[in-house]
Amino acid sequence: MAIYHLSIKIISRGKGKSAVAAAAYRAGEKIVNACDGVTHDYTRKDGVAHTEILLPENVPAEYSDRATLWNAVEQIEKNKNSQLAREIALALPVELSQEENIGLVRAYCQRHFVSAGMCADICIHDKNDGNPHAHVLLTMRPFEQDGSWAAKSRKEYILNDNGERIRLKSGVYKTRKVNAVDWNEQTKAEEWRSGWADICNRALEQNGHAERIDHRSYERQGVEQIPTIHLGVAASAMEKRGIPTERGDINREIAVSNNQLRQIRGRIKKLKSWIYTQPLVGAPTLIETMQGVAAGKNLDSQWKKISNLKTQAKLLIFLQENSITDLSQLAGKVEQLYNAQYELANTIKAEERRISTLNQHLAQVDILKEHSAVHKKYRGLDPKKRSAFREKHANEIAVYESASKYIKEHLNGRDKIPEKDWRDERDKLLAQRFAHVEEYYNLKDDVHSIEILRRGAENIMREEATVQHTRKQEIEL
Repeated sequence: MAIYHLSIKIISRGKGKSAVAAAAYRAGEKIVNACDGVTHDYTRKDGVAHTEILLPENVPAEYSDRATLWNAVEQIEKNKNSQLAREIALALPVELSQEENIGLVRAYCQRHFVSAGMCADICIHDKNDGNPHAHVLLTMRPFEQDGSWAAKSRKEYILNDNGERIRLKSGVYKTRKVNAVDWNEQTKAEEWRSGWADICNRALEQNGHAERIDHRSYERQGVEQIPTIHLGVAASAMEKRGIPTERGDINREIAVSNNQLRQIRGRIKKLKSWIYTQPLVGAPTLIETMQGVAAGKNLDSQWKKISNLKTQAKLLIFLQENSITDLSQLAGKVEQLYNAQYELANTIKAEERRISTLNQHLAQVDILKEHSAVHKKYRGLDPKKRSAFREKHANEIAVYESASKYIKEHLNGRDKIPEKDWRDERDKLLAQRFAHVEEYYNLKDDVHSIEILRRGAENIMREEATVQHTRKQEIEL
């Protein structure tokens, strides 16, 4: 089934990353970084199905060579914290063939990136494990018309109300930075995300597939469903080998909850639709309906009769506890159930979203703990020895730095990681969610009682219609 996934991240020298290393890894190639002489050899990497580089019209053809392009990027970016490349990671529709997916990614990159002046380095990975995906590395600096690298930004003087430049106490004029292109604007991320959904859906439709994807969250789509959490590479690999993981268990619980939410919501909607289509005149009363249930017709065994008596007792208790004596009051109960399930579903979804967020926080904390020793040793090395050490421990250091960045972004002004607070909040929410889910499931008992009353009423109306038809035939005869 086609799924939506598009992630955007920046490859920055300030985080110890290299555009040459990133390109070599994704393409499964061997490339030497001309700046530091380090060789990045990933020729043993499996699953690289296709690679190509798309260039804007005014860019030198020599940049169609991967090593030339990304070494040029490394050389033009002088600052120690320079942003070297932007990566777009895309999940490809499994319904499409490899050739169709290649064309899909090519068309998407041409429309949204290359036409805007970016070089797009496309690498498609497919290990035939049901997870085809693409990595697109994009240049961050625009080009001049003659094909040379252009500036990323320029300084602009800030003017006063009289149109004059403002001089600061230091003697220099007040300026602001103006980006040469709008590629870093927040609106671009939404544009690129929706653009991928649009082009995928067109391709799926053109190739006769009914599946569609949506870049919006369930909440934005108005879908009453709890989102699952991202497994991650390690957990995904373990699950594929049949090894249960904590994140996998969470997703399985969410799947069960979503199934229950859908079932109960659907049953209540059917009852609501039925009860509001019943005629006000001529409809069987609840007493008549109960008599129909009590008649116990077609009961050919003692066990069925006993079961029918239990059902009658439950229905009587249900009607008495809810003070229901007529169809209008039953309609009010159905409306109450509908509102209750809607409010409970929203509460459960909110709790699940927060639990998912907290689980993500705590997962990153665990990553920090796991790789802190390697990163501490790396930071304590002589700068000349760091490159070789980083090459050897690239995955551990990259994962640690990614987790560190994530944690810093979610500290919300705190000086220390609030691990205990996060765990306590999660445990409290888990207890609340359990209670609310139980409350939601309890709605099934009331729904079941009303469904029995519905069947009893329908049987009576069916029998009445049969009797009237028979009488009509007798009169005609």
